[in-house]
Amino acid sequence: MTTTRHTLLVLAHPRSDSLTAQVAARVRARLDEAGHTVDVLDLYAEGFDPALRPDDEPDWEDREKVYSPVVLDHMDRMLMADDIVVVFPVWWFSVPAILKGWIDRVWNYGFAYGRSRPRLAGKRLLWLGLMGGTEEEIRHMGMETLLDTTLRVGLSAVCGIPDATVHVLYGTELSAVSSGLRPARVAAVLADAERALAAKLAETPGGVLAR
Repeated sequence: MTTTRHTLLVLAHPRSDSLTAQVAARVRARLDEAGHTVDVLDLYAEGFDPALRPDDEPDWEDREKVYSPVVLDHMDRMLMADDIVVVFPVWWFSVPAILKGWIDRVWNYGFAYGRSRPRLAGKRLLWLGLMGGTEEEIRHMGMETLLDTTLRVGLSAVCGIPDATVHVLYGTELSAVSSGLRPARVAAVLADAERALAAKLAETPGGVLAR
């Protein structure tokens, strides 16, 4: 008997007509076709506040700290997901501020890390980052390595998801592409995102969920 999987799809871009949003929409469509249920978390559309304030500051002496209602809701959405896909543009060698704030507030001590049995273990996680340059340009600057180290090693593995995937979508700055060639470039980017998603969904989920 096949169990329906549930995916949390996180989008971090201020414009609903952006290429980033198009990638998220394509991911959503493919997840629907695969029979997944999908919770779309559009950080900008939901008005998520990325600023970490005292209510959500980690208390290193109390891993059972009760965080703010908004953060608790986002934590529940993460716990309910079997798979997590995060779609975002790469700005200044990093994730957008709103996504960094979501990580700071929600991937918090006592929830995402700080326990012997990580609560997020067993989930499949895919980070899809859009970069404007070519693959050669990006790798020459070390941007891909930096992003992978930050998200896969410094965040995902620490939080109990060692097999997370960071996939870069190259050549996404469409202003550098003539109007006649843009549809083909967009199609190529979307196809690359589909391949990355298919590869992640083909993986066998691992780890043990904490109780």
